[in-house]
Amino acid sequence: MARRYDRGVSARPEVTLAQRKRQLVADELSEAALQLLAQKGFDGVTIDEIAATAGVSKRTFFRYFASKEDVVVQFLADMGTGMRAELAGRPEGEPPSVALRHAVWVSMAVCADRSDHAARALSVVQLILRTPALRARFLERQAQWRDELAAELGTRLDLDPDTELYPRLAAGMALTAFDTVLHRWSDSDGTADPSDLTDRTFAVLGAALDAVG
Repeated sequence: MARRYDRGVSARPEVTLAQRKRQLVADELSEAALQLLAQKGFDGVTIDEIAATAGVSKRTFFRYFASKEDVVVQFLADMGTGMRAELAGRPEGEPPSVALRHAVWVSMAVCADRSDHAARALSVVQLILRTPALRARFLERQAQWRDELAAELGTRLDLDPDTELYPRLAAGMALTAFDTVLHRWSDSDGTADPSDLTDRTFAVLGAALDAVG
């Protein structure tokens, strides 16, 4: 019986009260920013307004975010991490096109959900894609994700991303697919099926992605 209790013990570190408080404030700032930006547009909202709506000072805002751009892009910031983690967990020997399709889908899956979260994701994606300053920041994020995916592909295929062409090219193609699907879904106001778009995109890229050499 003692063994059953042992299995129930988690090795994960507990989240501290300070960490929970910090996350709560960051979430409140993000929520306030997204509400205001949806109403007034990116250029019509100031950091002072965001802070006031969240009930914090401007100084507190800058403890969490460096700019208005960051507070919006933060909404999608974890997607790259999810991509790499999914790619790392795919079965050994799986064709790169299949593994990368699954990795990209981790970031697109929320778009297929018909919940309020998906509706919020659509509004944020449209704001990012239609605002040059946000679009530029989002592309910076994608450049980081490309490097991470290239490193993971190098590990999976025993290829050095610094000397071999394939890892960075394949990672770049996967993120181009992601960006294309995101644009099509955004342009359709959420009516297009993200899963179908993803499948069609990787069907176009499949032969090139699987030509590892």
